[in-house]
Amino acid sequence: MAEQRENWSSRTGFIVAAVGSAVGLGNIWRFPYVAYDNGGGAFMVPYLIALLTAGIPLLFLDYIIGHKYRAAAPRAYKKLAPSGQFVGWWQTLVSFVIAIYYAAVIVWAGSYMFFSFGQKWGEDTTNFFVSDFVKHTGDLTSVFVPQMFIGLVIVWALAILIMFGGIRKGVELANKICLPLLLVLFGVMVFKAITLPGAVIGLNAFFEPNWTRMSDPNVWLAAYGHVFFSLSVGFGIMVTYASYLQKNTNLTGAGLVVGFANSSFELMAGIGIFAAIGFMAMSTGQDVSEVASGGVGLAFFVFPKIISTMGASGDFVGFLFFGSLVVAGISSLISILEVPISAFQGKFDWSRKKAVAIICGVCALISISAFSTGSSLVLVDVIDHFANNIGIVAGGLMSIVLVTWFHRKKIPGLLAHSNRISSVKLGGAWVFMLTVITPTVLTIALGLKFIDLVKTPYEGYSSTILLLFGWGVVVFFGLGAFILSRMKGIHDEEDNRARAIDDAR
Repeated sequence: MAEQRENWSSRTGFIVAAVGSAVGLGNIWRFPYVAYDNGGGAFMVPYLIALLTAGIPLLFLDYIIGHKYRAAAPRAYKKLAPSGQFVGWWQTLVSFVIAIYYAAVIVWAGSYMFFSFGQKWGEDTTNFFVSDFVKHTGDLTSVFVPQMFIGLVIVWALAILIMFGGIRKGVELANKICLPLLLVLFGVMVFKAITLPGAVIGLNAFFEPNWTRMSDPNVWLAAYGHVFFSLSVGFGIMVTYASYLQKNTNLTGAGLVVGFANSSFELMAGIGIFAAIGFMAMSTGQDVSEVASGGVGLAFFVFPKIISTMGASGDFVGFLFFGSLVVAGISSLISILEVPISAFQGKFDWSRKKAVAIICGVCALISISAFSTGSSLVLVDVIDHFANNIGIVAGGLMSIVLVTWFHRKKIPGLLAHSNRISSVKLGGAWVFMLTVITPTVLTIALGLKFIDLVKTPYEGYSSTILLLFGWGVVVFFGLGAFILSRMKGIHDEEDNRARAIDDAR
């Protein structure tokens, strides 16, 4: 007999969890550099336009589908249309893969929390991370890295413990702890950063508008791409989270809160990161452009250098910064894991404990085996690049096209469902953005990225690595989604009847 579907304790509990999912590592180490590199203060214009015309409209779509059909992505999309199950499983498998390597990045950040005391990375921060810490060789290797093994075991044990707690006592409770903790840790770090000598140099570089960049289409693509990734849309998280909402929850109101809370945190991250970069630029006599970086380079190469120029106070700033990465990572990891857990529960009628044990167990086994070696940096880099730029974008694009192009007759029902319970009413503008603007931008971005990946080997990696862990991962999304969507599910007949009734309305 199926377990009764859980609910969030309140709308606030859902919003906290949704913000906790959206606010992840990318907000801290990706947004500041993307903004700086694409026009500084002027980037805020395409960023806000992208947020309003693509990010929030797609967030609303995820909420409506999850809430209306009260199921994880595969079953929710299948209730909308039979072919939709493929889209839902694609998104689910993207989350499954991301969870496997995301844990490794959390271990990196957690280790650096402790390395901050005494600044154990020394003068050559890049060599310390690459050679001493992750034992990177530049290729696939079976070199065992004990500190990664221990860290991964701890991270997965914590994640499994949280997921066993269920929605209210696990996911929601963890986010109610993590989100305030993240705001305190990062808020203190930002305050410390803006009081540093030279902080204004970095802030000027971050906010100074370069209006000429607005004519570059790549800047607009960067804005749409970042907003899309940042809000946790396109890979099943928000569909799944919305399915746990009470029946009369204000969907669009919650979506606006989540969207703008996420953007506010990104702006705060930009202020803190570039204030620290300005301090380093002044201390070393370099230009901000020589110091600024994004991604892993910012977090583990540049920021330790910044901390080392702060003297004894750097230990505290380092603890705050890397502690923020850990907390943001944990809150995002549990949201990512919830997608396959809920999906397999819905498909095979598994109990919560069985789904957590199998899904998290498999993820943990693969993650610990693959990322406890000297290959961890290569694997994270390649899998993350393909999962984000192909997997997430394609998953989001397919969900939009499914609804707005191939099943337009469903749109009035989706609008009616949202408008009946929401404060902000949706209409033609929302439909136009989802039908024209968002798919156009995502198709261009996906096409350009696909051409780029085919023409130029990503980061110069060998064809073996790119085929196995890049294109191989994309094939896994498609083949896995095809197989799972054709396996018989426990609720198939019930869902077919429900869809027939929905179509008749």
